[in-house]
Amino acid sequence: MNICFQKTHQRAFGTFPLKGEALIAAILSAAEVGYRAFDTAQMYGNEADTGAALAATGLPRTELCLTTKVHPNNYTEARFLPSVEESLKALGLTQVDLLLLHWPPIGGDVAPPLRLLQTALDRGLTRNIGVSNFTVQMMRDAKTVVDAPLVTNQVEFHPLLDQDKLLEATAETGIPLSSFSSVARGEVFKHPIFAEIGKDYDKSAAQVVLRWILQKGVAVNTMSTNPDNIRANFDIMDFTLSSVDMARIDAMRKVGFRVVRKGAVPWTPDWD
Repeated sequence: MNICFQKTHQRAFGTFPLKGEALIAAILSAAEVGYRAFDTAQMYGNEADTGAALAATGLPRTELCLTTKVHPNNYTEARFLPSVEESLKALGLTQVDLLLLHWPPIGGDVAPPLRLLQTALDRGLTRNIGVSNFTVQMMRDAKTVVDAPLVTNQVEFHPLLDQDKLLEATAETGIPLSSFSSVARGEVFKHPIFAEIGKDYDKSAAQVVLRWILQKGVAVNTMSTNPDNIRANFDIMDFTLSSVDMARIDAMRKVGFRVVRKGAVPWTPDWD
């Protein structure tokens, strides 16, 4: 099994919006506490810094799971594969572990970029492929386009947003979810319930939120520049939320807070 999808690597360290020395310091801290999965993107403009930081960790390549994402502006025959090759050069790699389409294309026809994604896989530029910000119907469509498994749909996922439709689509299509904006850019901390639940487990509000995501069957992406928070975000495997507490947190989805609202970027689809 690819190291990216082993149970022990369900916690990834995200790099947006970090760059330069701040990014390198954060990745070094993350690697020290145990992170081995790291997430970047062409859109972030930090692939070279991410590559330099990972090299500086001294960790064997075989221990690392690296994800990058193709910018929608590169969803053409002329630009797709060259852009991936540029990403690899910036990262200092010959192959990434996971290559995603960062956003669905404008107009919603997912077939052309998915075929290009398959080509990147066939040419050995990536070990696995997936998507990000796909709707339920796009997940269904994607299954009919590519032969290889789509190993994730990376989406906004946190307790203040009801994503049950996407979870149901996961069961239907076999495309697992992974999270971004896992603590809703800090919005979860405005709600005391997470800290209250945390007291029973000797865990922080953030750790409760991240554990809830994992228990939903969704992989977690987190980012911090604070070494203590980096460690805390990783330290979520030694407790299990009770069914009662899971239900209490489930009820918070009625808040309906979405970080990435319709129109936030040109490629935002009509969310489910």
